[in-house]
Amino acid sequence: MTWVFDNLGLIGERTWVHLLTSLPAIFAALIMSLPLGWLAHRVRPLNSGILTTAGLLYAIPSLPLFIALPVILGTGLRDLTNVIIALTLYGVALMVRSVAEGFDSVPPEARLAAVALGYSPLRRVLTVELPLAAPVILTGLRVVSVSTLSLCTVGAVLGIPSLGMLFTDGFQRSIIPELLTGIVMTLLLAAVLDALLVALGRVLTPWRRTGSGARA
Repeated sequence: MTWVFDNLGLIGERTWVHLLTSLPAIFAALIMSLPLGWLAHRVRPLNSGILTTAGLLYAIPSLPLFIALPVILGTGLRDLTNVIIALTLYGVALMVRSVAEGFDSVPPEARLAAVALGYSPLRRVLTVELPLAAPVILTGLRVVSVSTLSLCTVGAVLGIPSLGMLFTDGFQRSIIPELLTGIVMTLLLAAVLDALLVALGRVLTPWRRTGSGARA
């Protein structure tokens, strides 16, 4: 514990940079996945192609991608932008399927009722289909958040700041408390963000708390 108390500033800095890299990627993955997932749900001939292409993104090895992006984008090797873009691609790979499944889960009766009430297609999607698909989409977003926080540590191999640098530095210098701190802080961030997303889900889908009121 001595190492932890002596390096609280470093731990706080690494944690902040880790969040600064992960949160934009999670948000961008959600925003990009919503139209793609809806398109996969709505245009059946495109469903397989969109979901397969998105899934293949996750098969790209992370370390080579972190190295290739600076060449493609013209950024520096240790630029946080590279990591954010890479994490966004991995997030989209996981999120598109969840969005498509979320829209698939909307009862046809709800759509028909919206049509009968004269809702425009855009209003129907935003005010009827998207809220009803939210529980499934939120489940996918929880997976993406945990995956993104974990993958963010890989950049430390290239010297990109994150909690992963506590792993690499602790390993290279045989400082076990530093290594363990990196692992614990990554798990703690994942748990906190997951709890926040569950709370957000309760706020956005209040109808799910009626009745049993026991579901997360």
